[in-house]
Amino acid sequence: MSATISRPPLSDRLTTSKVIAVLRASHVSALAPVCDVLAEEGILSLELTLTTPGLLDALADLVNRYADTADIGVGTVLSDSAAQRAIESGARFLVTPTMNLPVIKLAVERQIAVFPGGLTPTELADGWDAGATAVKIFPAQTVGAGYLKHLRGPFPELQAVPSGGVDLDAAREWLDAGAVAVSIGGPLLGDALQGGDLDTLRDRCRAVHAVIGETVSS
Repeated sequence: MSATISRPPLSDRLTTSKVIAVLRASHVSALAPVCDVLAEEGILSLELTLTTPGLLDALADLVNRYADTADIGVGTVLSDSAAQRAIESGARFLVTPTMNLPVIKLAVERQIAVFPGGLTPTELADGWDAGATAVKIFPAQTVGAGYLKHLRGPFPELQAVPSGGVDLDAAREWLDAGAVAVSIGGPLLGDALQGGDLDTLRDRCRAVHAVIGETVSS
């Protein structure tokens, strides 16, 4: 990679919790109650996806609400214009489903952590060389944690976050394989964004921490 590229770093919150929670809601009003629980339970990196209607309009308020407790990032970023709006609203990190080089370039210029998605070695290497904070292996369920071990052969410095079909068992496997963090949606959130019981969400957060703790200490 070119020496002129300064890679945006991982946040301390993500290196501590090792989990990015992915929140896809049918309305932006559903986000805050769930984010409150996640932050209180130590899930400190919250990816709010642009598939949620009205997200960008509400983003600045959400970033301010959790400024002292959690990193609010924006996911499903498909264009550099959407990335620019997210950055202007205070997003702490960006996540893309594809290896979107213009978005990576913008994030590197602004020193905003960026996790671009890809699956093939070529895609992932291109994102890493462009300055990604870590590449997002997506959809992770398709390849399994052993894939990262194979990638580390030709790309020993590659930092990766798996996303897509990562449950608690898979989270442990990916971290053991060397992932810097895991991205978890449905297995963590359940029906919380549809009005489900938030105490049950707390239980799932604690179960995630138990798995992460076992992995980190092993």
